[in-house]
Amino acid sequence: MCLALPAQIIAIDPASNMATASVGNVKVEVSLALVDDVALGDYVLVHVGYALNKIDEDEALKTLALFAEAGLTGQAYEIH
Repeated sequence: MCLALPAQIIAIDPASNMATASVGNVKVEVSLALVDDVALGDYVLVHVGYALNKIDEDEALKTLALFAEAGLTGQAYEIH
């Protein structure tokens, strides 16, 4: 099963339209080609290397808390 994970944007390269996104201690390079107006600190849903859309910080944190409740924290998230 594949799913999109909430990740926070921690760096943006406007020249390549790429960003570094973080989920806990895992950092991944993602394309911003599918979303507009992404800024540092924004949360996005990441799937197969693409930021699919921006999401509200509260919603992102609630979703990450549910992952933690399910015992998924501390594991390597596959968000490539």
